[in-house]
Amino acid sequence: MSAELSYAHGTGTTPLLGDTIGGNLQRAVEAWPDRDALVDVPSGRRWTYAHFGAAVQELALGLLASGVAKGDRVGIWAVNCPEWVLVQYATARIGAIMVNINPAYRTHELAYVLKQSGISVLISSSGHKGTDYREMVRQVASECPQLRERVFIGEPSWDALVAGGSGVRYEQLAAREAELSCDDPVNIQYTSGTTGFPKGATLSHHNILNNGYWVGETVGYTEQDRVCLPVPFYHCFGMVMGNLGATSHGACIVIPAPSFEPAATLRAVQEERCTSLYGVPTMFIAELNLPDFASYDLSSLRTGIMAGSPCPAEVMKRVVAEMHMAEVSICYGMTETSPVSLQTRRDDDLERRTGTVGRVLPHIEVKVIDPVTGVTLPRGEPGELCTRGYSVMLGYWGEPERTAEVVDAGRWMHTGDLAVLREDGYAQIVGRIKDMIIRGGENIYPREIEEFLYGHPAIADVQVVGVPHEKYGEEVLACVILRDAADGLTLDELRAYCRDRLAHYKVPTRLRILDAFPMTVSGKVRKVELREGYGEL
Repeated sequence: MSAELSYAHGTGTTPLLGDTIGGNLQRAVEAWPDRDALVDVPSGRRWTYAHFGAAVQELALGLLASGVAKGDRVGIWAVNCPEWVLVQYATARIGAIMVNINPAYRTHELAYVLKQSGISVLISSSGHKGTDYREMVRQVASECPQLRERVFIGEPSWDALVAGGSGVRYEQLAAREAELSCDDPVNIQYTSGTTGFPKGATLSHHNILNNGYWVGETVGYTEQDRVCLPVPFYHCFGMVMGNLGATSHGACIVIPAPSFEPAATLRAVQEERCTSLYGVPTMFIAELNLPDFASYDLSSLRTGIMAGSPCPAEVMKRVVAEMHMAEVSICYGMTETSPVSLQTRRDDDLERRTGTVGRVLPHIEVKVIDPVTGVTLPRGEPGELCTRGYSVMLGYWGEPERTAEVVDAGRWMHTGDLAVLREDGYAQIVGRIKDMIIRGGENIYPREIEEFLYGHPAIADVQVVGVPHEKYGEEVLACVILRDAADGLTLDELRAYCRDRLAHYKVPTRLRILDAFPMTVSGKVRKVELREGYGEL
């Protein structure tokens, strides 16, 4: 009998949602008008679904009054705040395309995004933690002829935008909404490439509404849930898995702080009796390591989502036991797939939550292929993970050639990730194709070595990369953060630990001890910087 192929199709008894984001929000407003929809802990402001729906409508009318047409791009450059959420839903209601701009961008990157997407209206924070957004916008405005209006949250320009809607009749909004299809583009998210400028993944109502809904379904959201979101809204984690996951179930969005602060996050969970908490593993580690962690009452927590990078087993054990998150879920995805393709289930054991990224979600397909031939591999063999279904982006904004590089003729999105699809249908990510080390013709998957080295008593964190080698092409460099810097660790000690337990070609031949790893703003380690920074002897 031939081996089972690395292909899985998520089936479900519940059909996909066919409405727009605005239509779906209206259903929530009608079903749960008196339940909390949005709470901003720093300012103490809160909205019921009835109030939230009215505020979204008021802003939508204001955008219509300012001349925003269907398909126009409206930029949002802000840290987490209630206005960010209002802009998300108001732009969706009028058929505009909201462009997420990373709050960490500097003028060079800001100018690129404004021009590349053709933003006509920019809604921005005035500043955050010493960064003057207003001045940065002023510096680049002359380069962006399509930018005709600048609005700053909390300032008179914001108030004027909202007030402008009083002169627009509701019938004009209803007429605009009647023109909208769930397949219309509604969002552009720029993905940080390791080379060149970022690409604008263009997502439809259908893409992100359904993905948020299914992520919420998988963790069992109802109108009783209160979701604490310390993750950034400008990223799919916050605005899709968070905001849309909540509103599609009548749950409440809780904003603990403008940007991540571990103490503020736990305080928000305690005060607002949150049932769900999101974060990348480093966020959960920071919360667990607070000196007064034990003083917070986290007993209201039931579930949450951890994504962005692999979760060490010891951290997961503490999250489940000490944070009361018995049903915490691991998600895997990418911006181009709205984002989640694979997710662990509420009753999965520790091994599946720490050793895999879950199994395929309903209405999505995944397969693992040979990166060279494109042929689907037998289960258990590593290859490139591809995904297909409602979640695959419309394309990169204005860049059909770059779209064709990752979405093939069969509408499969090629993730660039190396994965193994197990016999039980759960997937393991073993690395990135570009991170794979080829030493003397042997394929080495850094993730395997990293998982092994996590067991070393002196090592708190580790990243493995390939660096140039004259004879073998590449050799293995281990970059480690020590539990206690005073203890030290030598290459000979590390190699002795690996000997007899790893194949000789996988044993690191180089070691760098670091205080911290270079990170992207979304919490992922920048391996390219490790390779470039420590590749020379």
